[in-house]
Amino acid sequence: MAASGIPLDAGTLMSTVLEGILYGFSILLFMGTIWSLTYKQRIQDINRPIATVVVLLWMLSTAHIIVNIIRVEDAFVKYRYTYPGGPSAFLADVSQQTYVLKHALYVLQTLLADGVVIYRCYIVWQSIWIIILPSMLWCSVAVTGIIGLYCASQSGSDSGDIYAQVLAKWVTAFFSLTIATNLLSSGLLIYRIWLIERNASTARVTNGTMMPLLHVLMDTAVLYSVVLFTALICFVCSSNGEVVMLDMIMPIVSITFYMVLIRIAISRKTRSSSSINIPRRTTSEAGRDSSQQHSMQPLQVHIPQFNVDTPGFGKGNEGQVSPYPAESL
Repeated sequence: MAASGIPLDAGTLMSTVLEGILYGFSILLFMGTIWSLTYKQRIQDINRPIATVVVLLWMLSTAHIIVNIIRVEDAFVKYRYTYPGGPSAFLADVSQQTYVLKHALYVLQTLLADGVVIYRCYIVWQSIWIIILPSMLWCSVAVTGIIGLYCASQSGSDSGDIYAQVLAKWVTAFFSLTIATNLLSSGLLIYRIWLIERNASTARVTNGTMMPLLHVLMDTAVLYSVVLFTALICFVCSSNGEVVMLDMIMPIVSITFYMVLIRIAISRKTRSSSSINIPRRTTSEAGRDSSQQHSMQPLQVHIPQFNVDTPGFGKGNEGQVSPYPAESL
C-alpha cells in the first residue's frame, strides 16, 4: 500500500529533529529527577526501583535517538546512491536492522512505561484484582509487539512495507492495545487518588494535598494517549506522519514519567516546610491548658496519621493504612 502525506525522507528528517529537541528537554528533566531522588538522601534511603526505571528510560530513549541518527546517516549518506530507489526506498524497508532495532527499543519502553502505571495502580488500590485486566492488556501489548517485530525482520527488501497487510494488522493491534492499557491503568490510578483525597480532606491535620500530583497524572496520561491516538490514525490512513509521531513518543514517555516524580519531590518539600512552620505553644498557654483539664472532660477524636514519605502505603500511628502513595508512584 502506497503511503500518503509528507514524503518519507522528509518525514524522517523532521522526526529526527523533533525527537532531538524533545530528547534535550527530557535530559533536563532526567537530571532534575535524579537530583530529587538523591538530594539529602543516604544511599540506603534512595528508592532504588524507581531510580532503576528512571535510568532505564533514559538509556532506552538515548539508544533510540542514536539508532535513528545512524539510520538517517545510512539513508542519506552511506547508501544514498547505491541502494535501489534511493533514501526513500531505504527508509521504507522495514527489514533493515536499524528499523527493527529502533522499534524494538520503542516496544521495550512501552512495556516498561505501561508496567510502571500498572504497578502504581496496585500500590494505591492494594488489590491484585484491580490490575488483572490491565495486566492482561499489558501481555497482549507484549505479544503483538514481538510478533510485529518478527514480521518486520522476516520481510524481504522488495516487500518490506510497514503498511503491508500482514504487518499492518499487528501494528494496529499494538497501538490499540497500548492506548487501552494506558487509559484503563491511568483512569484507575487517578480515580483512586481522587477518592482518597476527597475522603481524607475532612480529617487532614496538615495543609498537604495530593491535587497537584493528581493534575500532573491527568495531564501526562492525556498527553501520552493523544500522541498514541494520533500515531494510530496516521498509520490507519497510511500516512507518513506516523513516522514523526512514533519517534516523538520515545522522549515524551520519559518526560511524562519524570514530571510525576518531580511533582512528588516538590510536594514532599512543601509538606516538610509547612511542618517546620507550625507555631509552638508558650509555657503559660500549656499551663492554662493543664489547669483546665480538671474542670472538663477530654474529648477523644480519632484522626489517622498519614505517612506520605513512605513508598507505597505506610502505617500510621494507630495502625491505619496511609492512603497516600509517595515515591512509589
